[in-house]
Amino acid sequence: MKIDNPKIPEDLTEKRFTDIFYEEDTEFEMCMVTDSEFADERLERMRLYKTVIRNCNLKNTDFSRIDLTDVCFENCDLSNANLGNASMNRVEFLNCKLLGCNLTDSYIGNTRFRESILNMVAFGNSKLEKVIFDDAALESVDLFDCKLKKVEFLSCNLNGANFEETPLKGIDISSSHFDSLTVSIENLKGCIISTSQAIQFASLFGLKIKQ
Repeated sequence: MKIDNPKIPEDLTEKRFTDIFYEEDTEFEMCMVTDSEFADERLERMRLYKTVIRNCNLKNTDFSRIDLTDVCFENCDLSNANLGNASMNRVEFLNCKLLGCNLTDSYIGNTRFRESILNMVAFGNSKLEKVIFDDAALESVDLFDCKLKKVEFLSCNLNGANFEETPLKGIDISSSHFDSLTVSIENLKGCIISTSQAIQFASLFGLKIKQ
């Protein structure tokens, strides 16, 4: 599946994350933010546009209603950050840690999570459209009542993931692995799975397979 990648110019202005407090509007545009400490802060309705965030500590920060367009996060720690009601388009998270992050009630489009940790992330009631999870850790991730459209899980750890009330028709999880999932038979219809996963689901739903 092809998604639109972030469109970021080469000529970026260097900033530190704390510089946002001195901006007229809470936004960075065409910026490079590197090696910044911005943990345990509160910054609602922030806007990032055509910006690279690299090697930053953003743990426990309240970024609710954040607006991200053409943004790349590299080697960042967003563990337990609040990104509820976020809007994302053409965003990439590369080698990032989003452990326990809140992304409920969000729109996430043309976004790639590559080689990142998303264990226990809450996506509940969000719409994900053209999203690729690539070699991502998604243990105990909560995707309750989400709308998934053109979403791929490539070689991910989905153990303990919750897909309750989320239709998986057309979603390919065949290259990913898990011991258990929370999903109903009804919502599993049309999901693309591997042969070994079919056996797993059969046992999860109480079927006994006779060789």
